[in-house]
Amino acid sequence: MKKKTYLFLLADLSLLLVAAVWGLTFVTVKNAIALLPPFSFNFYRFSLAALVMIAIALLKGEKLRLQTVQAGLLVGFFLFNGYSFQTVGLAYTTAANAGFLTGLSVVLVPIVTVVLTRRRPQAGVMAGAACAACGLAVLSLADLAGFSAGDLLVLCCALFFALHIVFVGRFSPHHPTVWLVAVQIATVAVLSGLSGLLLEGGIQKPVVAETGTALLITALFATCLAFFTQNYMQRFTSPGHTAIIFASEPVFTAFFAVLLLRETLLPNTYLGGALIVAGMLLAELGNFFRPAKRQEANAGQKHNETKKPAGGFN
Repeated sequence: MKKKTYLFLLADLSLLLVAAVWGLTFVTVKNAIALLPPFSFNFYRFSLAALVMIAIALLKGEKLRLQTVQAGLLVGFFLFNGYSFQTVGLAYTTAANAGFLTGLSVVLVPIVTVVLTRRRPQAGVMAGAACAACGLAVLSLADLAGFSAGDLLVLCCALFFALHIVFVGRFSPHHPTVWLVAVQIATVAVLSGLSGLLLEGGIQKPVVAETGTALLITALFATCLAFFTQNYMQRFTSPGHTAIIFASEPVFTAFFAVLLLRETLLPNTYLGGALIVAGMLLAELGNFFRPAKRQEANAGQKHNETKKPAGGFN
């Protein structure tokens, strides 16, 4: 197996593991925000994660550049809005619904990519996104009468997560991964703290015995490990392909919601989940059987990016 093909497959498997971790996190956060207000929870979660990543960056002796700070602030702003809408929305909808609706970012990523880059995604990615979108529609919109305010908030989070995926794909090849992750999650921590002060009457103190485990799991695994993996591995694949892999997150969310929260899934859940998996396979197989074209496209994209400033899209 050629090295580049191996890296593509390793990136895909790593991103799939990230989706599984985030799927489990829905259940963890759903339980935690019943005890701690959303912005306070995110403040503690991302503050702890930021301290860990900053410590790692300092131990590695990596230099922090102004361009990395600027990039981290931008993707951190998108990430803050995504998690804010998602965490608040979780208070008013089920963990399974939130997972399914968050997955709509798989549809939005190709759209955002086209708007910002004026480049059409690969045919396999577009076909996979369409298939996954159908699955998400079956999962989330089968019962319109049950659509709640919480569902609307989670829909807003999908847009910001799509922007985050696209801009991470733009910035990750040009910046040290540890510092890029540290700045963006520190941005989320600061903005969550300010939101807690303004909207929750101050940062609420966590009860360690009740929320300590959730904070550790989400900070270390769903934040530090997951975002480091995404920011590092996404340089080996496209934002559209990443979005399709992340569309598996609702499937993992549903699995853990049934296993741990005893939520009941309807028949449309299984059909929608199957379509999402089919969308992932469709994109994956198309790229697997045409690795040369994929490598050539990525090489051309990297060649073009070296001619552009790392601060944004043209």
